[in-house]
Amino acid sequence: MGGISETCSVCGTGFEVQFRYQMEEKDGGFSFFCSQKCLEKSHLGGQDGAALATCDACAKRFPPDLVSQVLYVAGRRHYACSLGCRTQLIREAKGVRLGDIAAAAAAPAEGATPTGGEVPLVAGGPRAAADAGEATPRSPDARSSAQGEAAGPAAPAVAPAARPAELKGQGAVAVPLSPAGGAKRPAPTPQRPAGVPRYLAVFNHKGGTGKTTTAVSVAAGLAARDKRVLLVDTDAQGNVSVSLGAGAERSLYHVLVMGLRVSDAIKTVRPNLDLLPSNETLAAAELYLAGRQNRDRVLSDRLSAAAAEYDYVVLDCSPSLSLMNQNALVFADSVLVPVACDYLSLVGVRQVIKTVKNVNALLHHPVQIWGVLPTFFDGRAKIAREAVSTMKQHFGERCLAPIRQAIKVKEAPAQGQTIFEYASGTPAADDYLAVVDRIIESRERGVAGSEAGAARDAAAWNPDRVDVATERPGAAVAGA
Repeated sequence: MGGISETCSVCGTGFEVQFRYQMEEKDGGFSFFCSQKCLEKSHLGGQDGAALATCDACAKRFPPDLVSQVLYVAGRRHYACSLGCRTQLIREAKGVRLGDIAAAAAAPAEGATPTGGEVPLVAGGPRAAADAGEATPRSPDARSSAQGEAAGPAAPAVAPAARPAELKGQGAVAVPLSPAGGAKRPAPTPQRPAGVPRYLAVFNHKGGTGKTTTAVSVAAGLAARDKRVLLVDTDAQGNVSVSLGAGAERSLYHVLVMGLRVSDAIKTVRPNLDLLPSNETLAAAELYLAGRQNRDRVLSDRLSAAAAEYDYVVLDCSPSLSLMNQNALVFADSVLVPVACDYLSLVGVRQVIKTVKNVNALLHHPVQIWGVLPTFFDGRAKIAREAVSTMKQHFGERCLAPIRQAIKVKEAPAQGQTIFEYASGTPAADDYLAVVDRIIESRERGVAGSEAGAARDAAAWNPDRVDVATERPGAAVAGA
């Protein structure tokens, strides 16, 4: 994994960032540490050598001598001068109800001291009261009111980690405490008109359906049509880079985990076509995402500003139900589902529909299935013809014309070329160009297909009714 050249924020030494502990999101940007010693020194106050830190709960200055006095909440470092303050920060991070905090502070057991014996457990802590200029405790009613006023200053303790300065424009959203409990999700992105693909995720839970070939071919075809395209590889196998004959020194891992600017990670691989590559290091990003607040929106936060400069963004997804795929679907506005012309691939479509429904309902992001693309189509095989017929019956205009099977499609990646470069004019190349043209036409017309009837089909389409796994190819489609 290639490192990032940075300067240590403590001692000023230049070094290559290789490990996650060497960088830390702090004060609207990133701090870098060349060694564990410099990291420990930063815990004691940083460059000025001061041995005192400020408690994030009560604003008290104290020397952080114990490991328990330094904790990380939402990816940011916080200090707690006592067990009571540490408990408060953890409770706030978990989205404890403000009413519960008020009750705990307003009605302590007789003769008992507040939690931890030192700090009253109220939103914002004594620091909020001090900021308000209070010299004496308020009545319970007044205290509850003060908590509501202090909720704003307390929000940073539970907000997502601040973006580095250069990433501030990439859609970072603060997440304050919700009075109803839990952290609020950021407001969903306004829904684009149905059937207007711009951020297109090529996704299927089943492997071997031609996802990478489709993603590369669609992106290259759009670029050949004079559209500016960003191709993002969200699969740790890194097959997109291999297919295009491109190396990958900086990858999506560096963008997601190490805060590298998108512009520093992408590389131009063809005219009008930029690639944000991936490799095996992306597997480690799953652990990073799992520990983040709003973990399904990290990719969107990192890519939004850079993606706005392109006409289209195509995401190649892995054949799995992972956090990385959730991030890809939350970033995308449309999904293209390659489906091999066999029965087992048809069964897999049901899970794709279920996943898209969950992204809409549970993650509150309006993504839809733009098209289902039959791949590896052999007109001589009965199963292939019946599979395409079944998909057309269930998906109507959303079922695209099939991609005809050709050995040239499998040979092209070995040469580091797209199908248009390796075998231009072949049936498979023409089929992919037809998909590209339909994507462009669909966006320009603002309907789900090339005909007005496709728009009516999009409005009436109900994922609950689509269950291709209940029907075998060629069977009746009763009740679909």
